[in-house]
Amino acid sequence: MALFLVQHGRNFSKTEDPDQGLTPEGMTETWRIAEVAKGYRVPVNRIIHSGKKRARQTAEIFAEFLNPPEGIFQAEGLKPLDDPGVFAEILKPEDGLMLVGHLPFLEKLTAFLITGDTDIHVFRFQNGGILCLDNYPDTDKWTVRWALMPEIG
Repeated sequence: MALFLVQHGRNFSKTEDPDQGLTPEGMTETWRIAEVAKGYRVPVNRIIHSGKKRARQTAEIFAEFLNPPEGIFQAEGLKPLDDPGVFAEILKPEDGLMLVGHLPFLEKLTAFLITGDTDIHVFRFQNGGILCLDNYPDTDKWTVRWALMPEIG
């Protein structure tokens, strides 16, 4: 198992949609990545999202393809400016979690898990993409295992 981090799909601006739901392009890109993840049999047990509309919609698309046995849940601590150190304390790769959230939180969480410092940039997320983290063999250190992004290059 592993930890899967997903930045929500492309969303409308606040002026276009006060709830900032996914755009048609955002839905299509997320759907495409979720379909590829299904083809690779990405083993997700539970999907947790921030509760914001764009994150919930993204989580629902991934759940449709990956059928997490434990379902989808909203959780506190995944909003853009939340402290990643607090959330990091509960993460274990054996749980098979997919977290659907926002920037800068996801980038800071990734940096914290890999380096112990939230200010070191180690990965650049894309809307609707997946970053897979796992423990480095025989250690308690996290490492990037793979990434699946809508745009290459």
